Amino acid sequence: MSLKKIISLLTFFSIVAVNGQTTLTAKQAVFYALENNFSIQIAEQQTSITQKNNTWGEAGLYPTVSLNVGFNNGIQDNTNNPFTFTPGIILSQGFSPSLSANWNIFSGFAVRIAKDRLEQLEQQSQGNAIVIIETTIQDVLKAYYTAQLQKQRMELFNTLKDYSKKRYKYYEIKDKYAKSNSLELLQFRNQFLTDSSNYVLQQISYNNAVRNLLFLMNPTEESPVESFPVLTDQLQNDFPVFELSQLKEDIRSNNQNLKNQYIALELQKTNTSFQKSFLYPTLSFQAGVTPSYNWLRDIKNDQLNINTQVLSYYGNLNLRYTVFNNYKTKRAVEVSRIQEEIAQLNVESMEKSMDNAIINMMELYNLRLQLLSISEENLQYATKAYELAKSRFETGTLSSMDLSTFQNNYQNTLILHYENQFNLLDTYLEIYKMTGKLGLEYKKN
Repeated sequence: MSLKKIISLLTFFSIVAVNGQTTLTAKQAVFYALENNFSIQIAEQQTSITQKNNTWGEAGLYPTVSLNVGFNNGIQDNTNNPFTFTPGIILSQGFSPSLSANWNIFSGFAVRIAKDRLEQLEQQSQGNAIVIIETTIQDVLKAYYTAQLQKQRMELFNTLKDYSKKRYKYYEIKDKYAKSNSLELLQFRNQFLTDSSNYVLQQISYNNAVRNLLFLMNPTEESPVESFPVLTDQLQNDFPVFELSQLKEDIRSNNQNLKNQYIALELQKTNTSFQKSFLYPTLSFQAGVTPSYNWLRDIKNDQLNINTQVLSYYGNLNLRYTVFNNYKTKRAVEVSRIQEEIAQLNVESMEKSMDNAIINMMELYNLRLQLLSISEENLQYATKAYELAKSRFETGTLSSMDLSTFQNNYQNTLILHYENQFNLLDTYLEIYKMTGKLGLEYKKN
């Protein structure tokens, strides 16, 4: 399957200009990036090259035909040559076109081997392109949810800032028109300035995250951060439970890096067969036709004017066998076999590395599942405690210092919960990429 077909499967949703969107889902961001990513475009061109080269003609199956045309001119001065039949100054001209064909009938199965190699190179090129696609999908999704994480943190700081501003303004008016506790005014003013600072700094983090997402999407037109569409997909709480045995099977079946290593091994096996082909004799056939037209005349004597015409045909069979070349062919075969063993070791090494990596990733995933569950429950208690603290503060049974403690606890708990969500999502995407399912999720069923 060509890379263009792969991308067409991945981009079955309609892509609209970023500037014209009011909302942006994670899938839309991925499709837009796949359509405009420079690395994918380069990979597409490289795959197109291997597709064009994957022909029997490139492998050497068909004969080559060439046409040569020669027009020869010469002058021979025989005025001082007594032993010639053509005295004088002789002008000789000749016109000799030739049509020749060369066909390699048998070369130790090298043509079949070359065609297999071209097919494997095309598969390797497509495999490399799929790796780029999967990496792009992962990078865009991480950038999208990073921006969403920064946005949620910004909204949290904005909510806290608005609340502290409201309380600060209330105590400012109270202090102006009535006797009030100036310590609480200072406390809420300090809290308002702190929340405002956090909000401004968080705005910078959010804008940077959006710029990173824009960079990966690579829009055709400049899109300022201020007019960037609203991100609609939230950080999720529901994640599946994986089976380690199934993940290992998926890696063997779908992991593109491992597939590319398998192709590299097959390429090396093909190279070994190619080196063996030099042990066989080669049989080739050459055929051609060469008409020749010649004119001979004396420059100073018009009576000497001779025209000749010759037509030649030929057809030759050539059998060649290398009897001895200092064991060069034998060494090439042995070296290729050693390289084949190295490629096999690389495959086994990658398989074990993948198994070890997926075990570590599964442990991390399960750990982060537990952390998310704990932070979820912790957030419920922190939210209830903060709401109750605000209620008691408004009734005068809780001091501003204690309220600030509850607010900071709520803030830190919610931020930690967002980070746990993102970290689990990050591990989830890594597992899906390792099992080769990340790109499949974006193919049209």
